Amino acid sequence: MPLNTRSPQKTDKAGAATDGALPKEAERSETAAEPSHGSDAGSEPATESAAPAPGSSAEPQPDAASVTETEDEATAARAPEPESGGDSATGRAAKAGTEAGTEADIAQAEAACADTPAATESNAATADPDTPLADTEPGAAAVDADAPASDSVDGRTAAEGDSDAAAEGGTDAGRPPGARPRLRRLRDWRADHPVAARVIGVTVTALAGALVVASLLLPNKPDFRPTVFLRIPVEALIGAVVLTALPRRPRLILAWLGGIVLGALTLLSLLDIGFYQYLGRGFNVILDWSLFADTYAYLEDTLGGTGALGALAAVIVLALFIPAVSALSVVRVSNVMARHRAATTRTVLVLSMVWMTFTALGLQVSGMQLASDHIVTLLQARAKNVRTTLHDEREFTRTAQADKFGNTPASQLVPDLRGKDMIFTFIESYGRSAVEDPIMAPGVDKTLDASTKALDRAGFHAKSGWLTSATYGGSSWLGHSTFMSGLWVDNQQRYRTVTASDHLTLTEAFKKTGAWDTVGIMPGVQKGWPEAKWYGLDKVRNAFQLGYRGPKFSWSTMPDQFTLEQFQKLEHSKKRDKPLASFVILTSSHQPWAPIPKMVDWDQLGDGSIFDAIEKAGTKPADVIANSTRSKEGYGESVQYSVTALTQWLERYGNDNTVLVFLGDHQPISRVSGNNASRDVPCSIVAKDPKVLDKIADWGWTDGLRPAHDAPVWKMSSFRDRFLTAYGSTPHPSGH
Repeated sequence: MPLNTRSPQKTDKAGAATDGALPKEAERSETAAEPSHGSDAGSEPATESAAPAPGSSAEPQPDAASVTETEDEATAARAPEPESGGDSATGRAAKAGTEAGTEADIAQAEAACADTPAATESNAATADPDTPLADTEPGAAAVDADAPASDSVDGRTAAEGDSDAAAEGGTDAGRPPGARPRLRRLRDWRADHPVAARVIGVTVTALAGALVVASLLLPNKPDFRPTVFLRIPVEALIGAVVLTALPRRPRLILAWLGGIVLGALTLLSLLDIGFYQYLGRGFNVILDWSLFADTYAYLEDTLGGTGALGALAAVIVLALFIPAVSALSVVRVSNVMARHRAATTRTVLVLSMVWMTFTALGLQVSGMQLASDHIVTLLQARAKNVRTTLHDEREFTRTAQADKFGNTPASQLVPDLRGKDMIFTFIESYGRSAVEDPIMAPGVDKTLDASTKALDRAGFHAKSGWLTSATYGGSSWLGHSTFMSGLWVDNQQRYRTVTASDHLTLTEAFKKTGAWDTVGIMPGVQKGWPEAKWYGLDKVRNAFQLGYRGPKFSWSTMPDQFTLEQFQKLEHSKKRDKPLASFVILTSSHQPWAPIPKMVDWDQLGDGSIFDAIEKAGTKPADVIANSTRSKEGYGESVQYSVTALTQWLERYGNDNTVLVFLGDHQPISRVSGNNASRDVPCSIVAKDPKVLDKIADWGWTDGLRPAHDAPVWKMSSFRDRFLTAYGSTPHPSGH
């Protein structure tokens, strides 16, 4: 339809002509005075043609009058019909006044939009770059999302950049008072420094994309070969297709959620890496949360209270920072892809064809598949792990109830050891690496050989073999309970289950006979320890009941030499009606292996104060905790110290009826033992009575304290039944 326009040349009420746009009050007055379409039959529509104002730009401007005409017609169509006799003067006047006022308001708003730069800029800022041209409001400028712009930043026009800001930060009405000036200053800076703005924008976008891809390819094991991050992740291709196809609001919501989930998966992968480094396994999302309290206690003992708090604060910041940065990166990348849909579609199509080709051909570089589905595989593995964990709880409960010796009468338990003074001792982190690693082995093997000769001179003999521990790097209690119960206790859930059961432990077997007293020497226990009942211990002496007044050696509460001397004074030397079955845990070889105690004269141990000078002169934990070579050296020295203290104690206080069984609870962490180390630990049985060792002659174990490389390797959980059987116990199963 033809456009109705007004001439910019107007006359105010005083008859004076104004050039260009009228003041708003005058324009409103003039517009209200003009009759609108649909008024009395005697009124004539305004049909003045538009002419450019003097000095105005020759470029055509949006025709506001056409909008006025259209909306006036719509207003007239919606206006209620007058009542009967509504053609009165009063009705006509009211109707004309209403329509004139409406036209005046619309004209004023349109004039503001057309003539005010700030309004034009605001409209551009709220324009949706994803909205098709047909959906824009009348008069709004249409911007082709794929068309290049000369005045752009990071491949965006100013309107597009402001659109993203509005989409991500909300409208001006919802912003704090200082937000709009800051945005304007940012736009001004972009306009003044287009090259710098473009470089910064492209750099930030590239970093965001690299972060997203790196998160999708981040391994959950300590394997950081460059080829790991040169693969094509299928998850990125799927995400690009979905995010590019969505409208702006759903796209932003999905990008934020996807980024947060990706950040959470990154944190889980980092936890996996840490657990593989320290425990030789991945993080169990159901069972392992309780280990963080033990970790913090270890940090307090190693780094001090301030250091532990600093480490905790760093972990909390990291746990918040990674998901936040991941989400922001995904949102930024999704915005760029949405602005360049055609290029994104072509790129995704090409990469998808490449990914499928790599998959079909199985192409690899350095043993690494070039086509990656790492996140999908990882999620499947975690889901399976959760199902397995939940199922394992029910299965292991039934397993713990079944016991080969559960109903064995007391008279038929270990009859061949009656009258013997039994000592079961664990040396912390004493693993196969201590005996065979090129750095640690020379010193440790020398100590083992020297101790074997010293024991031989004292009349003691030994046989040694290998046991595969249920744990690695830490969680020593899992190794203790596996060895003593004959069950494979490799996680905290199994530990809680078995310690709440009636499953027979080695020390409980001796107690059950009624022929032995039982005692536990636990220098590492610094709080309540209800497991003592399950172990069948009549008495437990913890860290506070051994009379130590010297310094701690990092995590270790006291040197092993002092622990053994107090065991002798407080329990082993006491006159008894029965022999003693003891459960002793030594701690001096616990990580971080600095500072390390030294042997002193046994008669000068006193209350332990003699170790003050040794502790102060020792290496600080911070000097070795992140140094693999120094950690290995310290670890080897600590094992030598613990073995020396134990064998010297046996030489000094052992007798014809003493039987010592000692072993490691697990291998040291991978920084010391290596990423692919076994879980094997040495185990030795030492006695003066030759009949004791004759009972295990068919085991094939090596003579002496150092097991041969090819000595038999058994699961640690098999030792209990083999030991009980070797020394005359008769199986009477329970729970079947």
